[in-house]
Amino acid sequence: MAQPTATDPPFNAIRYLPTNEAYDKWAKVYDIDGNFLQSLDDIELKTLFPRFLASIKSPRPWRLVDLGCGTGRNTTLLLGIPESEIIALDASKGMLEVAKARLGLNSASEVETGRQPNNLRFDIFDMLATSAPPPSVAPHTVDAIISTLVVEHVPLPMFFSHVAQFLCPGGVLLLTNMHSEMGGISQAGFVDTATGEKIRPTSYAHTVEDVILEARRCGLEVEVDADGTGVLERAVDEGMVEKLGLRSGKWVGITCWFGGIFRKIDR
Repeated sequence: MAQPTATDPPFNAIRYLPTNEAYDKWAKVYDIDGNFLQSLDDIELKTLFPRFLASIKSPRPWRLVDLGCGTGRNTTLLLGIPESEIIALDASKGMLEVAKARLGLNSASEVETGRQPNNLRFDIFDMLATSAPPPSVAPHTVDAIISTLVVEHVPLPMFFSHVAQFLCPGGVLLLTNMHSEMGGISQAGFVDTATGEKIRPTSYAHTVEDVILEARRCGLEVEVDADGTGVLERAVDEGMVEKLGLRSGKWVGITCWFGGIFRKIDR
């Protein structure tokens, strides 16, 4: 198996922080620091997101949650869906501020002036700190959830218990994450240029098998399409490096990403 080489920005120390604190610091540069896994996720979502939309079987209007919305990368996708209510949740205030700026929402008054879409709400929600849903999400009322590159930072029982509590019967989850092959070598993090430290949040190298099993324990099953496709796994190959960026070159031959759609079974 190919092994990564040191081509990332240099750092003088590694500092581990609680996940929300780490992402508060990462927020300002998260979208511009050369994170190739985010680029790979964007590519895979071009086919996975339409499958996700087609899998939503409940009548409109839909209630949709971006769980761990970060800088709003996928919130913008959800806003393109007609007859829907969007709730964007994240544990990091810094990431939510960037998400609001990305969408041109910079003050509370913008709701009153009509600049904020009236079908969009942002809310602080820390899955690690509570077993209850946020005030903006009543239990079992959500038609679909998208959660990308998030579950790496959350124990699987905690993550899927929240998802099961959010979703109505038959509701669906689009989930993507760092693959355990990559997670066994590295983890999420960034170099703080102000201090020279490598900042790392808490991370878990969840295997695809463990994700599927824990989802099942919480009443969710993998959706398999007509071609027999369930959970997808992607390795980086040499032909992808130019598109993903130079930092992906050290990961050629290593499976870095997985993603799939899960449905809450009406028991």
